[in-house]
Amino acid sequence: MQATTLALVGATGGAGTTRTAVELAAIGARDDRDVAVVDAAFTTQGLSEHVAGRIGTDLTALLTDETDASLSAATYPIDVEGEGNGDGDTAALPGRADAVPARAPFERAARAKTAEAARKLERRIGEAATAYDAVVVDAAPVGSNEAVGAVAAADRVEAVTPATAHGRDALQRLRGRVADVGGSVDGTIAVDRAGESGSERGDGGRADTELPPTDPVVGSAPEATTGTGEYVAALAEAYERAFDASLGIEFEEPGLVERLRS
Repeated sequence: MQATTLALVGATGGAGTTRTAVELAAIGARDDRDVAVVDAAFTTQGLSEHVAGRIGTDLTALLTDETDASLSAATYPIDVEGEGNGDGDTAALPGRADAVPARAPFERAARAKTAEAARKLERRIGEAATAYDAVVVDAAPVGSNEAVGAVAAADRVEAVTPATAHGRDALQRLRGRVADVGGSVDGTIAVDRAGESGSERGDGGRADTELPPTDPVVGSAPEATTGTGEYVAALAEAYERAFDASLGIEFEEPGLVERLRS
């Protein structure tokens, strides 16, 4: 098995990249697929917040101190029940939704940010692609070795932006950065936030997918585990586009995904 690898790259900090990566993994697992999310945002380490229970070996350890260990040593089930129930139970989903998180002290995280470590990260992403149906890499704006490694290793790169004018401008800068390292932005996901005024909103509708507002609290994710509303339908559309797949998930209104595509 050789999975499609998708690098989700935030156009700005706080764009919603990690949440989107977790939700994509959940909706894939809901359709009986095995999906891994690999952390390539070593500064924020936000993916670790979506893991139930204690994290022992993490991804940065595999890139520095435990290079001979298998990827499974740093792989943990995503907390699909929400709010850190601590049991790591993914039985609610037909497939697997796993995380390969970074959770490290500053000294090790710094060593994992070198160019040599980035090349090891590329190999770890390739290792994940042999074990899963799909791999999502959570990457910060392209300004670090690990983000460049994520872009280099991925089959497809999608930008995650706020659905605002600021997000639109940041997307243009990101396109330039990705081009500088020999890649291209193949798709865009705009994340809408509740409470934004009309003057703050930009051209989110021009993105390939616009995600409607949802509860931003970590404990509310992943909504895609059981949800059937517009937010989850938009995620399904994004998953199908990114992985060239067709999901057999029913939504509240017939044709909702098709309407979102139009």
